[in-house]
Amino acid sequence: MPASVDELEAALASRLADIRSANLRHNEALIRRAAARGARIVGLGELCTAPYFALAQQAFWRDLAEPAATGPSCKYFSAIARELGVVIVAPIYELDAASDRRYDTALVIDADGSLLGAFRKLHIPHGANETAAFSERFYYGPSDTNTLPVFDTSVGCRIGVAICYDRHFEGVVGGLARAGAQLVLVPAVTFGSQSRRMWALEAPVEACRHRVFVGSSNRKGKEAPWNVNYFGESYFCGPEGTVAPLVAAEGSGGGGGGGGGVASDLDRCLVIADLDLASLHDADSSGWNLARDRRPLPADAQDGGGGGGQSGCPGDGGGDRISPAAAIDAPPPAPPASS
Repeated sequence: MPASVDELEAALASRLADIRSANLRHNEALIRRAAARGARIVGLGELCTAPYFALAQQAFWRDLAEPAATGPSCKYFSAIARELGVVIVAPIYELDAASDRRYDTALVIDADGSLLGAFRKLHIPHGANETAAFSERFYYGPSDTNTLPVFDTSVGCRIGVAICYDRHFEGVVGGLARAGAQLVLVPAVTFGSQSRRMWALEAPVEACRHRVFVGSSNRKGKEAPWNVNYFGESYFCGPEGTVAPLVAAEGSGGGGGGGGGVASDLDRCLVIADLDLASLHDADSSGWNLARDRRPLPADAQDGGGGGGQSGCPGDGGGDRISPAAAIDAPPPAPPASS
């Protein structure tokens, strides 16, 4: 990568396909390692085919956007999902050719390689914190549907997605839970003191309130030449709190390891947890029954009930268990090799 942001266009504008290819290979290695450790669902990071370019406004990055269903990323990840028999949730930079609009979009690919559908990020931030500015609206807009799709997968788990900034908004996780989601994946690229403080608080509250598992995945490390520090700290939580990882990023927490070299390096980028879907039907250990006891509030007429109820028993998953699911807590995506 060039030494300064101002040099990026001259150095990379003609090499965007190389950047995508390098990141596809980078994520493939992580998916294969997660599958080897038993993961049946793998959630990749936000905008997983690129560095986080929204720290500055440079129009050439817009050429990296690709069709959701027919683009190179969907084809690449579909082949891996089919080969390994895993569900892959892959957030990409999408171009809708019909409208010429761009979106921050998560592809949901089933274990047979078929595309179940896609979720377009609903809420798009544009501002700055004490660390850096973020100009996402320069690159893509909010979803044109304002829907919260839930995807029935062949591994027995119903998945919803909320991308990064979506996690802050009332009604998103609750809406997915009421629509039957058992696992909500939250891929993010986030930084700054307020984001870090809320990162540890929001998902556990949503998981408890709505009796759903939440997998929160954040980029980790620095990407030259922007050099913003992404704090990582990916984790899974459920109604009873944080789910102890079988494999933990940075080698901390339960599990991990499994040899040295490349394998252990990849393990340091993964958080893998065993999610007992049947436990979502259990009575709350606190004695609470939020679904039963919730009272309608005036705001419900405006937000469709997103004021904080609890999904009754999300789905009919019986004794299903996802053994395990994986979230990516990855270092910055690899730059393309010099040519």
